Amino acid sequence: MILFAISIFLSAFLLFQIQPMIGKFILPWFSSTPAVWSTVMLFFQVLLTGGYAYAYWLIGRPKNTRQSAIHITLLFLAILLLIALAFLWDSPIKPPASLKPLDVTSPILDIFKLLFLSVGLPYFILASNGPLMQAWFSRIFPQHSYARLYALSNVGSLLGLLAYPTLIEPGLPLRNQGWLWSAGFILFGFLAIWVAFQNGRATPPSQPIPDSLSSSGCPPSTLMLLWIVLSATASLVLLSVTNQISQEVAVIPFLWILPLTLYLLSFILTFSGERGYHRKLYLILFAFSFALIVFVLTNLEFMHIYVQIFAYCLLIFSACMLCHGELYLLRPDAQHLTSFYLMISVGGALGGIFTSLVAPLIFNGYWEFIVALAMVIALWLTVFRVERVANYFDWARFMATIFLLVTILFALLDNYFGTLFAKRNFYGVIRVYKLIPNESTESAYQMTHGITIHGLQFINPKMRNLPTTYFVEGSGVSLALLNHPKAGKGMRVGVLGLGVGTLAVYGQPGDQYRIYEINSIVVDLAAEGQGGYFSFLSDSNANITTVLGDARISLEQELAEGHQQNFDVLVLDAFSSDSVPMHLLTKEAFDLYLEHLASDGIIAANISNRHIDLLPVFWQVAKFHDLNIVMVNHDGSPNGGRASDWLLLARDPALLEMPAIQAEAADLNNYSTNVQLWTDDYSNLFQILK
Repeated sequence: MILFAISIFLSAFLLFQIQPMIGKFILPWFSSTPAVWSTVMLFFQVLLTGGYAYAYWLIGRPKNTRQSAIHITLLFLAILLLIALAFLWDSPIKPPASLKPLDVTSPILDIFKLLFLSVGLPYFILASNGPLMQAWFSRIFPQHSYARLYALSNVGSLLGLLAYPTLIEPGLPLRNQGWLWSAGFILFGFLAIWVAFQNGRATPPSQPIPDSLSSSGCPPSTLMLLWIVLSATASLVLLSVTNQISQEVAVIPFLWILPLTLYLLSFILTFSGERGYHRKLYLILFAFSFALIVFVLTNLEFMHIYVQIFAYCLLIFSACMLCHGELYLLRPDAQHLTSFYLMISVGGALGGIFTSLVAPLIFNGYWEFIVALAMVIALWLTVFRVERVANYFDWARFMATIFLLVTILFALLDNYFGTLFAKRNFYGVIRVYKLIPNESTESAYQMTHGITIHGLQFINPKMRNLPTTYFVEGSGVSLALLNHPKAGKGMRVGVLGLGVGTLAVYGQPGDQYRIYEINSIVVDLAAEGQGGYFSFLSDSNANITTVLGDARISLEQELAEGHQQNFDVLVLDAFSSDSVPMHLLTKEAFDLYLEHLASDGIIAANISNRHIDLLPVFWQVAKFHDLNIVMVNHDGSPNGGRASDWLLLARDPALLEMPAIQAEAADLNNYSTNVQLWTDDYSNLFQILK
């Protein structure tokens, strides 16, 4: 009996350890966008469904010996694959740089390919282990309930998740993480082979004892549909809320793991026994969490990040407790165990497919979050009824009705709030509004990504070339551009992050501006002039080139082709949004920037951020590369100017000692930090949350 428990615990631990680990491996290759985690989750949900389907098929084989032989063969193949990759790659599950895609404009298939090659087969086996062990356990020990083994599986999953941000990520470089996980899988593999071998030799009783519902016949199709709907709802809540958090804070394993931890905790509590789920308590808790999230969303700009995270997490926990609690109450007997788990995994995969594939096609915003809320509200209203609904199909139909009504309502509200343009792709939702900025009387077009402003331009022709937002005269970047020794003499300027192209107003005849942008929608609006909203680039006196793609990958490719850009000023404007691309902040990233920077060049970094203090990261990288650093804080201006924080870095201290820059420089003489130098192998964004 103990072997079943150890096997199921270890497989669950490894199963959920690999998700944030492999996600962090590949995140920098796709511009550290929040959609990477959603796509990773979708891959694992689909593969989890495949693992459960394999377990369902395998348990249906008439002979135990045949079941064991098939599974043992698959385990040996996975072990041999990891050993082979250990000789070919830096670590058995870490894809080499040669597999890095050059075109990341639509990278879902590239992400799937990388995940399949690196961890596809091992993950598939780990996914199948839980239902297999529980089904074999129920045949051999019919007097014991499988539900506790399921709870043990979720405990292993929970500990695997928590161990990553607390022990593994801070203490080990990515290469060593891959080796450690692979060793753990090989250990599990040999243990699972032994369990499968023992199962092949065992003679189970002919009549297993039922665990809950009547075991006569197959579960009705309406009940199986409800299993799928409840599981899909919980999955949709998890992924949509994780998207919300990632969009507003950062794409880091900690903020991926926290929602997933609560999701698993709801499984543990509800499947631990009848006392784990108190229906009335969680009906009340969800009502409270819903009211709290409405309050937070309507006051988002003034809410501290920890309050936002708490509200989102409470919503996930209460919603998942409702979904999984009702699932537990509707669980079948042991002989239908694999069918039950298969339907749960199908529901989870459907939630992931809707979030990652369907929603971007049918919505111009992150309305899947609203859809998730609508589904849970429908469940809440159904469960709240005094008398239980006998026809379970009515539950799904009621949820579908609520979904349609709420979707239509929010589509109308979106139009009501004056959206002129809205479009969504893998890298987010870009919107254009018409508004009058604070302390101004003139109308302007404003581009936003979520609640992050990417720039605005006034409509009045006399004000079209007025720099706005973080780029007004007096800001750190304007000081660098206007006071560089080559100003007006044909400067070469590189910009990471296009926005609406505001910096182009500083371009002079003979200047060369090279702007890197990964989002094609932004390029269409700012560089191509779609809709006629923004004209900074077309009106500029400089010669401007726009490069579509991830900035770091593009710069690496240019360097490999022998094209050093020799930028006089390199502007890093990818950090002002609330979702920070960490791969642009590492030592290796600055190695690349300095290769492209002229010897008398300046790096100007926009670190304006509501939730994250990036100064410690830049301080350490400047110290490592022996760069001089100046910080410029600007309070904004009446005509569309926003408060900004800029860091100016240069090899030559004289470039930063010019009177115009020193007059605005903040005092950093007594500044120090204990934050470690960030590298491609190590980063810890949780340390610098404000």
